[in-house]
Amino acid sequence: MAAARERASVAAAPPVIAVSLISSAALAYEILLMRLFSVLLWHHFAYMIISLALLGYAASGAFVSAAQGAVERNFAPLFSATAAAFGFSAIGCYLLAQAVPFNPLEILWDPRQSFYLLAVYLLLALPFLCAGACICMTFSRWRGMTSHIYSFDIIGAGAGSLGIVALLFVLSPQDALRVIAALGSVSAAVAWLECGGSRRWPAVLPIALAGLPWLLPDAWIAPAMSPYKGLSQSLRVPDARVVEQRFSPLGLVSVVESPRIPLRHAPGLSLSASVEPPPQLGVFIDGEGPSALTRFDGRRESLAYLDQMTSALPYHLLRHPRVLVLGAGAGADVLQALYHGAAHIDAVELNPQVVELVRHRFANYAGGIYSYGTAAAGTSGTVRVQVAEARGFVAASRQRHDLIQVALLDSFSTSSAGLHALSENYLYTVEAVQDALRHLEPGGLLAITRWVTLPPRDMLKVLAAAVVALRRSGVVDPASRIALVRSWQTSTLLVRNGVFEARDIATLKAFCRERSFDLAFYPGMRPEEANRYNVVERPDLFDAATALLGPGSDAFLRDYKFNVAPATDDKPHFFHFFRWRSLPELLSLKEQGGLPLLEWGYPVLVATLAQAVLASLLLIAVPAAWITRQRAGESRRVPVARPRRRVLFYFMAIGFAFMFIEIAFIQKFVLFLSHPLYAVATVVLAICVSAALCLALLSWLFQHAMGLPDPARIAISAALIAPLAFFMGMPFPLGLASVEAGDARLVPWAWGINGCASVTGAVLATLLAIHVGFTSVVILALVLYGAAAAIGDWQAPAG
Repeated sequence: MAAARERASVAAAPPVIAVSLISSAALAYEILLMRLFSVLLWHHFAYMIISLALLGYAASGAFVSAAQGAVERNFAPLFSATAAAFGFSAIGCYLLAQAVPFNPLEILWDPRQSFYLLAVYLLLALPFLCAGACICMTFSRWRGMTSHIYSFDIIGAGAGSLGIVALLFVLSPQDALRVIAALGSVSAAVAWLECGGSRRWPAVLPIALAGLPWLLPDAWIAPAMSPYKGLSQSLRVPDARVVEQRFSPLGLVSVVESPRIPLRHAPGLSLSASVEPPPQLGVFIDGEGPSALTRFDGRRESLAYLDQMTSALPYHLLRHPRVLVLGAGAGADVLQALYHGAAHIDAVELNPQVVELVRHRFANYAGGIYSYGTAAAGTSGTVRVQVAEARGFVAASRQRHDLIQVALLDSFSTSSAGLHALSENYLYTVEAVQDALRHLEPGGLLAITRWVTLPPRDMLKVLAAAVVALRRSGVVDPASRIALVRSWQTSTLLVRNGVFEARDIATLKAFCRERSFDLAFYPGMRPEEANRYNVVERPDLFDAATALLGPGSDAFLRDYKFNVAPATDDKPHFFHFFRWRSLPELLSLKEQGGLPLLEWGYPVLVATLAQAVLASLLLIAVPAAWITRQRAGESRRVPVARPRRRVLFYFMAIGFAFMFIEIAFIQKFVLFLSHPLYAVATVVLAICVSAALCLALLSWLFQHAMGLPDPARIAISAALIAPLAFFMGMPFPLGLASVEAGDARLVPWAWGINGCASVTGAVLATLLAIHVGFTSVVILALVLYGAAAAIGDWQAPAG
């Protein structure tokens, strides 16, 4: 009798606090992995992390489907053991995944890399399997309380997604990982206290285990960066060392000194230059770079090398300009402006850690160039540093400038290897160019410098965006406002708020002739003037620029081997150049080094999608077969095929729809919130007023509110997202409750189906956004929600 009463009390009280804790830990782990993978590999693996997290949740449905009897009999010990397993696997699987020799740069020519990718995928899915199993077991065990349990699940997820961002401002990644692992053990203890009956002492064990992660040395769990990243390569130089390192949600900032073999960073420096840079330190963000922190002793002549770069061209067309530098980094472009006599410089840099290092830690080394609004040593120009996102600063500013300089933000190696292919970049879109042109004085210049790639890709995409932006602004003849020059390594595009006069063209020619730079385009340029100094096989840049500015631009964009159509705020994947029709030709050039012409992020994403589809099919089919086998042993025949199909289609539809909207808005809100991590955390917390309303209002909102402080923009985003998140959250618990009313044994299967759809949807949403844009992805999500609503009731007949 006592045991029966105890079981009854257990049945009346689901462990909702434990569910909230394990959900919080899982979401925090997901976001932490996204940050860590930006350091270990590259940013675009963030979306693979979302997919593998959902794979673990999907697999948990399969396991719970096969163990429902055990869940009924031994819920408390199973939940506690699984939650504790989450804590151990969060660290253990991360350590094992770091040991896997996966290199995305080799995925197309080394068949082992696909298996390494799968190994990383499965290892990191295991902690999420444990977390998902805890939640799924709770749904399965406490029937009739789906909405109550789900509300605590969602509350925990929101708290975890924002909590980890706050933690990363004060803790190292290693300590944050320890906190998450400990949270799994705490959840295990709380679950036992909530529903383990009268025996309380077993809860002591997981509490004791929560302290174990702090016994692990930092070196064991420190991020092991890819040996192919810029920081790893630089540290291979004899005696090179990291002299300063800072970490926050915005990135890992590393400053490197190389006393034996000096670092020299001067992108595109003229081969005719007779001066070299002064001593420099390398500054790396998430291991990528470097950008240069240059020693400046106040002597202007020490900066003469900065006049031997293509980015110096606009200073020869303007006198004492007011300059806006977007992406100032460690100050190289600021020094260039000071050298050329700029009257005033607004330097915009997103990462406050970089600004702090230049302003304080290395102030004497840098010559005080980031001092508060004062003239730098040895110069007359004043510098005002703004910690802000570039697009947001421009949108909020009411000032006009003579020159807007878009700094060379990425490294040559990552750009040429296509490692940013899946990254959103809102600095090179048509709308970004329009914003910049509106903030130029009459006759002012927008200067954009990019790495030279062969065949041309980056610069052609920038040029295409500039042409469209000028035409949208009412310019009838865009060619009269564009000039383009090229060195052996960089090219610089000038877009003028006005036409280039004859004296400007004469200055342009003299600038290139004196530095052995090549003219790539100017109004009225003749073909024989191209490709004179840094000779390539064909003057591709000139030919392409002529085509883009002529009547055949549409045909050129359609027929070119790479996708160089202008990026927009709806399709901001600037570094995506891949075209399937070019793949056979590129693969045929494998032996001649043609594979680097592929963007590596794209095939990795396609491989991830293929693996997600196969895993999802397996995780849906196996539980379905198990349920069918159970049905076969029943004494009476129950017609379940049709209801099972409805369950499958319904939970597939809402899983795809939810992830389509979540991923689309994460990527879209990167523009508004300035950083992927902020975007993920905010969107996971809640998901947007209404999809249709957002599509109508987002452009207006971003234009008028991007200049607000970070807390204000995060609050606005949450307010926008919360109402839709409420309605998007309803189909899942309502559907689960309806499944439970028809056949409770289908609840874990439905949970797994939703997880499988979400696994595939997370990757597919990114691919669709690249090809058709965010708006189309959101519209497709709305169609899927409509289809789910039309499926109707799937409950099996009673008899």
